[in-house]
Amino acid sequence: MISLSILDYSPVDEGSNDRTALQQTAELARAADRLGYRRFWVSEHHYLPPLAGSNPELLMMHLADQTERIRIGSGGVMLPNYSAYKIAENFRILEALHPGRIDLGAGRAAGAGRIGKQALNEGRTEIVPYEQQLVDLIRYLHDEDSPDHRFPGLKATPMIDTRPELWMLGTGRGGAQLAAAHGTGLAFAHFINASSVGRAAMRQYREDFRPSAGLAKPSGMVGIFVTVADTQEEAEQLARSWDYWLLMSENKGQRRSFFPAPATIQFQEYTEKDREVIARNRSRMLVGTADNVRQGIEELAASYEVDEVLILPLIYGFANRMRAIELLAEAFEL
Repeated sequence: MISLSILDYSPVDEGSNDRTALQQTAELARAADRLGYRRFWVSEHHYLPPLAGSNPELLMMHLADQTERIRIGSGGVMLPNYSAYKIAENFRILEALHPGRIDLGAGRAAGAGRIGKQALNEGRTEIVPYEQQLVDLIRYLHDEDSPDHRFPGLKATPMIDTRPELWMLGTGRGGAQLAAAHGTGLAFAHFINASSVGRAAMRQYREDFRPSAGLAKPSGMVGIFVTVADTQEEAEQLARSWDYWLLMSENKGQRRSFFPAPATIQFQEYTEKDREVIARNRSRMLVGTADNVRQGIEELAASYEVDEVLILPLIYGFANRMRAIELLAEAFEL
């Protein structure tokens, strides 16, 4: 049986604004809780229009307060931007107030452009290797002292008897190696890297996994963009907005402050190279009716040999996003 979870970026639709986008994320989380999804994660993006989610820890606290059962997590917190100690404190507070419901997904990227990265690291003179940050974070979360901990004896408060689940976010073999070596879960971003690397990385993770205080055996999931609607034609029409935004933002460096409505870009002209990029990007997403997307999710999970899939419903229009998660919940009988 496949478990379904959601990663939401708090997208800003054409004609909307960032405050509304965050409010819609909360409403989507409440619906996911009611519908039977396993987790609801939120992202960290800094000054990346049209994504309003910049601080996952603060948003997580709000979402955890608004929900009852579903696990709330980060997809992810970007370790290079912060101290491991401060991240541990933030997540221990979340776990203290919502025990057994908090996930800490940790990422290696900055989640920001060059200037944003500089601003986030203003005043810092020491660059700590990423793996050392991960080691320190694990030690803080589990109150462990060891020779590889840079600050032995230092504890992260509050002092509690439960721990958030720790996940490495991976786009290649490096993340899989770290997750295996340090005994964390592995969430592979197929929506970023849809090549065969992901399947090999997940196999490597399982083979090399070392049990830890936080996880006794390998735990993997895979994430993918989805566009789901009542008909295939409607889904294809909605997906054109995402096709356009990915092309313009990732390949042409042109970012709008909102996700365009399908009607806005219906007469957009593309070069042959543009069409090739759009076709290639479609390997990062599933588009169609709930039954068709369910089949795609099952095939994806089987190819990665995992039993949990993290969907990213980046679809124009909040009503369309809500409808998509309702349709998939029904299709999977959550």
